[in-house]
This record gives sequence, structure tokens and C-alpha cells, in this order.
Amino acid sequence: MLQIFSTMKSQLLWVACFIFIIVAFVFGREKSETAMTIFWPNTTQPTLKLTFGRFAELASYKGELSLQSQVLIENLSTKTIPQASFTVYVLDKNKVRVGNGNLIISDLAPSEQAKVVLQMFSVGLPASLELAAKTDAMGVPTSMRSVPLKVISVPPGAALKIDGRDGGVTPAIVNLTTGNHILEFSKDGYATGSAPVDIKPDEAPGGSITFELGGLSRDNVQLRDGNVLQGDVISVSMTSVVVRIDGKDQTFDRNQVKEINLVERETMQPPPVVQPVSSGAKQ
Repeated sequence: MLQIFSTMKSQLLWVACFIFIIVAFVFGREKSETAMTIFWPNTTQPTLKLTFGRFAELASYKGELSLQSQVLIENLSTKTIPQASFTVYVLDKNKVRVGNGNLIISDLAPSEQAKVVLQMFSVGLPASLELAAKTDAMGVPTSMRSVPLKVISVPPGAALKIDGRDGGVTPAIVNLTTGNHILEFSKDGYATGSAPVDIKPDEAPGGSITFELGGLSRDNVQLRDGNVLQGDVISVSMTSVVVRIDGKDQTFDRNQVKEINLVERETMQPPPVVQPVSSGAKQ
């Protein structure tokens, strides 16, 4: 009887030890998978805030783990980030690199957030993370660097917009980040226009772009409510303005009109009318 009790006691002790090992493993694993936040390039003047969710183990083979994490990325700068690529290094508790993965960011506007899925291979669960980006000589990621560009319009004095945002008045020097941009030009008395610009990662500073605005083909009538009408101004009086738009005449109160830009037109002089001389007239 004592021998049976001793055997059962020994078995219970082994079971308890096994459960303790499992709990300790799960607790340690859970602790290593807590969310991590990194400010890039530093916490003093950060451009990006990256919050890595808990790493889930997808598979393992001969000690190498396939891990996945959802990363919440926030643009803390005042400029749109067209594209940036980072290498994420996995570090163990001794700050030794044990794995890595690639993280790509695209078209992130100021204050905008995006979630991306990060997959990486590692020989252990991450205790901490490090970010590394391909940089130029100034330490700026080539995908996030800006290049000064001189923008000229013919004629000068056109209002400039860059990707829908105010860019000043031409001529102007603007800083464009790597990627595609749209420049828009507008000036009273001229047709609005736009031009695409592609800034390469290795673009050298000192470049310029010249855009020639086309003349308006119709008169331009700007109303005080902000609307702009294009047509033919038929008449202007002290009380009203008549504009022909798509073949129909529209009359506006003079107080409704803020500004009128008339297109220069060639005036066709009618040929002189020659009255025939009657054959019966006296010479």
C-alpha cells in the first residue's frame, strides 16, 4: 500500500513539473510577443511611428521560425511619403540579430495611418527590433529624400499647385520627394494646365521645368460667388452683363460680376458697298 502511494505521489510530482514547464514556456513566449513601438529616425524628431503587433508563429523548420506581425504605421511628418523601404532586424535579449524581414511603405499622407503585414524568418522570438533604411550621404532614405526643382511658367506669375496643394506663384523653387507629382498652373486670362513630374531616387538638384500656358479661346467671366463662366461676352451695361454660353444668352446683374477677361479677337472689316450707277443717270 505504501509502495502504491509512493508511486502515485511520484507520478503527480512529474505531472506538476510538466505543467509548470508548459506554463513557464507560454508565459515567456507571451512576454516576448508583446507589442513594440519604434519611432524613426529618432524620438526627438520622428518621421514615422511604427507599432508592431504580437508576432505569430506561422511555421518552424530546424530551429528557424516563420513569424508574422501586423504593423501600424503613422506618418508624423508634414510631407507625403511616396515610398520607403526598411529592413526590420530581430534581436534577442543579448541584442544579437537572429532574423530579419522587409517592410515597404507607399503613399502615406501627413498624419495618415496604414496597416501592413510583416513576415520574417528568425531563429528565435524577438526581444527587440531595429530598423535600417537605404540612405544617401546625408543619412536620408533615398525613397524619402526631396530634390529642389525650379518651376517656371510662360508668362510668369501663375498660381502653382503641387499634387493639389498650394505651391506659391511662379517662378518658384519647390522641394519634391521621390516619385510622381502633378504640377497645376492657373493665371487670369489663360487656360489652366498641368504637367506630370517624375523624381528619380538618384535625381540631382539644380533641375528646372518650364510650362507655357495657353491662351483662352473664350471670354472669362468670374462671378462674386466664385463661379467662373467661359463664353462670349455679348454686351456690358451699367446694370447687366450678357454672356453667350453654348449658344444661349445668359444675363447677369452687374453686381454679380467680379471680373471679366476678354479674349482678343481679329475684327473682320466688311467689304465696302459700291452703289451701282444707273444707266439713265446724267454724265
